[in-house]
Formats: sequence, C-alpha cells, structure tokens
Amino acid sequence: MKPERLTAFTDGVIAIIITIMVLELKVPHEVGLAALRQIAPTLGLYLLSFIFVAIYWNNHHHLFQAVKTVSGATLWANMHLLFWMSLLPFTTEWMGQTNFASLPVGFYGLLLIMAGLAWLIMTRTLLAIHPADSALHRALGSDKKSQLSLALYALALAISPFARFVSLAVYVAVALIWFVPDRRIERVLGSKTIIDP
Repeated sequence: MKPERLTAFTDGVIAIIITIMVLELKVPHEVGLAALRQIAPTLGLYLLSFIFVAIYWNNHHHLFQAVKTVSGATLWANMHLLFWMSLLPFTTEWMGQTNFASLPVGFYGLLLIMAGLAWLIMTRTLLAIHPADSALHRALGSDKKSQLSLALYALALAISPFARFVSLAVYVAVALIWFVPDRRIERVLGSKTIIDP
C-alpha cells in the first residue's frame, strides 16, 4: 500500500488535536497583563503540548519521506500513536485545572511514554516491510534519541509524586532535545525531504 492516505489522515487528526487544545484555552474576562499572568501556567502548558504535537508531526513528515510502502500493521501502529496523541488535550487541561497536581503531571509523563513507545512500534513495523539496504533502514539506524527520551519520561513519571515541577522540567528538556526535526532522514535522502509533496 502507498503511504499517502495514512499521512493525509494523520495530518487531519493532528490538526484536530491542536484545534481541541486551543479551544480549551479560556479567554480572560479582564483586560491587562494581570489577567494574562493568571492564565500564564495554562498558556505554558498549551505551548508545551503544542510543541510535542509539532515534534511528532515534523518527525512523522520526515519519516514518511523515506517510506515506500505501508502494511496493515503500519496502519494500526499509526492509529496507536494517534490514540496517545489524542489524549494530550485532556491531560493538558487536567494539569492546568489542578494547578500541576502530582497525578496529572505523572499521567502526562505516562502519556508521553506511551506515545514514544507507539512511535517505536510504528518505526519497527515500517522497517519490517522495507529492505535492509533501504533509505529508511539507513536513516533510522539505532534510535538512541528515542530511547533516551523514554528513559527521561520514565524518570519524570517516577519522581512526579515527590517533585512534580522537576518532572515538568524533564518534559521541557525532552521537548528541547527534539525541537529540531530528526535530521537522519534528511542526511540520507538529501534536500528533497524538506520540500512538501
């Protein structure tokens, strides 16, 4: 199967996730900077979650530049990833409404772990249907960055009951690690990967 329908569907779902997140933002009733200061934590959470969604979209876009075919397993693996991503608006709102309580902060970490695992599963299903000498295999190689991210998420989840703001700092650190799109695929395929089809 060709990957175009999968990527189009994924783009649509991600657009909906972002729309839901922004609709959860409450407009202040007062005018002035004091009103914005009151909602600053919520805006910060929105920004963090938006960045995570953007990271997944960017890396998904780059990854599928090297994908020549998809299988039924790939379709389900992609849906698995989208499921965990679709919970970001809920978890973001929960953290904001509870003033960063430990349980929602930990649940956010669990959600990030599950999305990271779903990403790894999806890449493995893609590698399984591409030849060992394909651009996809050369580009993905050993995915140390993903493994580091999962370890940091697990650390943040473990300490969330005791140090929730440290957990949040770890989430921000992982986002910064991934802020620049994964360059492995660009290096393998060359400059054509940065041109939208």
